[in-house]
Amino acid sequence: MGWFDRLKKGIRTSTSAKMEAPDGIWVKCKKCKALLTKDELEKNLYVCPKCDYHLPVGSKEYEKILFTGDVEELFNDLESYDFLEFTDLKSYADRLTKAREKTGLKDAITVYAGRVHKMPLVAAIMDFRFIGGSMGSVVGEKIARAIDYCIEYNVPLLIISKSGGARMMESAFSLMQMAKTAAKLSQLARARIPYLSYMTDPTTGGVSASYAMLGDINMAEPGALIGFAGPRVIKDTIKKELPEGFQSAEYLMEHGFLDMIVHRSEMRKTIRDLLLYFANPGFTKNENGNGSAKGALSAKNGKLHASEKNGNGKNSTLSKSVNARQR
Repeated sequence: MGWFDRLKKGIRTSTSAKMEAPDGIWVKCKKCKALLTKDELEKNLYVCPKCDYHLPVGSKEYEKILFTGDVEELFNDLESYDFLEFTDLKSYADRLTKAREKTGLKDAITVYAGRVHKMPLVAAIMDFRFIGGSMGSVVGEKIARAIDYCIEYNVPLLIISKSGGARMMESAFSLMQMAKTAAKLSQLARARIPYLSYMTDPTTGGVSASYAMLGDINMAEPGALIGFAGPRVIKDTIKKELPEGFQSAEYLMEHGFLDMIVHRSEMRKTIRDLLLYFANPGFTKNENGNGSAKGALSAKNGKLHASEKNGNGKNSTLSKSVNARQR
C-alpha cells in the first residue's frame, strides 16, 4: 500500500471547510467559514454579515469607526527599545524591528485626540498585530501621558484593549505598567473625568488585570475573550471542566463584570451617548428616543472645545444599560 492511500473509507470534508481564501480580495470568516470580499467587510465594519462574528481589526480601523472629523495622533515619538538586551529564540530588538516593518506602527498602542459627534475624546487604541498587543514600557507611558493630557484639557478617555498581556521581553518593567496605569487612572478619577474601557478579543493577562477593568463604564465587543489566565491553564490548574462560554464577554456580562456589550456598529453612538451622559448627568430621552443635553464638555485654551450641544439618541442603549458610577 502506498503512503498516499487513504486507510479509512467514507471520510468527507465539507466544501466550505476546504476553501482557501485568496490573498488580497477575499477574507474567510473564522467562525462560519464564509468567504467575504474585503470591500463588503469594510462596509460592514469588519463584522461577518452571515454570522455576526467580529473579525479582528487594528488600531487604524477602530479610529475610523470611532471618530468623526479630524483626528490628531499624540505621543507618536515614543518607541520601545531593547534596554535589557533580551534574547529567546531571537532578540527583542529583532522582534521590534520586524513588528514595525509588518504593521507600520511604532508600538502596540496608538493615542488619538478627536471628536465623536462633536464631543471631545482621547482614545488609546491597542493593536494585537504588534507583538500580540503586549503591554511594555511604551504602552504604559502612552497611557500615562494620555491621562495627563485628559486632565490638562478636561477631556474624557477611552481605552480600546486588545492584548495578550504584559510584554515579558521587558521583564519587571512591563509588569510595573500595571501599577503605573492604575495609579494614573486614580488621578483621572480624582479629577472627575470619565474613563471608558472597551474590551475586544482578546483582552487577557496584565492588561485585563489593570486598566482594562478599571473603567467607569466597562464595555466589550460580542464574543470577546476576556480574562487573566487562559481557559486551558485554568482548567489544568483546578482539574475541573469550565462552564460553557467561560471568559466570553457574554459570560462576564451575566456575572457582573461588564456594564454592557456593544456591537461594533453601535460603538460610535454608544460612546457619544455616554459622553453626553457624563457631561450632563441630567441627560434624558423622551418617548421618541430623542435626547438633549446642555453645557457639554469644554477644554482649556480652546483646544477640543465643545459648547452647548443637542444630541439625537435614537436606538441608544444608554437609558437601559448605563448606571454611571459616582466617584
